[in-house]
Amino acid sequence: MIWATRGGIVVGLAVLVWFLFKWWPGTKSLLARPLEHIGRLLPFLGGWAFGALGILAVGGLIGWAFDTALWALNWLGDVALILGVNGDAGVSSRGAYLPLTADGAGLMVIWVVAFVAACKFTNSGPQIRLGSLCGLTLGTSSSIAGLAAVPLAQATNASGSVLFAWIG
Repeated sequence: MIWATRGGIVVGLAVLVWFLFKWWPGTKSLLARPLEHIGRLLPFLGGWAFGALGILAVGGLIGWAFDTALWALNWLGDVALILGVNGDAGVSSRGAYLPLTADGAGLMVIWVVAFVAACKFTNSGPQIRLGSLCGLTLGTSSSIAGLAAVPLAQATNASGSVLFAWIG
């Protein structure tokens, strides 16, 4: 497992800022129809949860794909910091790693299929992908974003146990 560098965290926060500016409907509109506008956040939040869970809890081929994506985002952010603003890169996150149980891993495979289908067959695909990139980079941080990833893994383990006990 790799950790997010300062550049990776910058990329994750930049994606979050980009999405929030694109989403922001204005104060008047938000107050007039709050549920409609807050509902437009759900695809991004679902993608964020998927990315954070994947980077902290998954091994194997799927875990390798998450680690590779984080490596690429770290590299992109580090280049932006070093060449763009003469900043300093380096590891700046140390989130908690929580492996999935066998039942949680089985449910994660189902989540991967659901993620791919949602990105391909819904109109919310771009928001889901942006959310997963944001969650992937911020999921290893030790801030609130990173703290949310551990309960996600625990919930996936518990849900997988319930699902497979119910089916099997």
